[in-house]
Amino acid sequence: MDKDRIFGTAKEFAGKAEGAVGDATGDAQTQASGRAREAGAVQDLYGQAKDAARDAADTAVNYAKDAYEHRGETVRSGQKAMAQTVQDNPLGSLLIAGGIGFALALLMTRQPRRPPPSRWRYYG
Repeated sequence: MDKDRIFGTAKEFAGKAEGAVGDATGDAQTQASGRAREAGAVQDLYGQAKDAARDAADTAVNYAKDAYEHRGETVRSGQKAMAQTVQDNPLGSLLIAGGIGFALALLMTRQPRRPPPSRWRYYG
């Protein structure tokens, strides 16, 4: 738990208590002071947001560590899934492979771009 959450909750509770005392005694200044202290809820929400961000970061790190530790299994399962897909749909796989080959051939045989003509010419 984040310290902002603890302090925010404490301020909010103290503000509510002070506001209740002000309501009971009819003292407007105590009521206003209590209402101002209830702003601790904002600090509490800020602490909750920090906790949520920290939890999300921890989850992402744990997921990355797990993927790194089991990378061999992940690659093997991906290879098995690819092989099964090719076996299930050989014509579609052939068309996709042909399309990729065609695109690569176009990229490799295309003429290189010429630099734009220079504005400054030497006529010497």
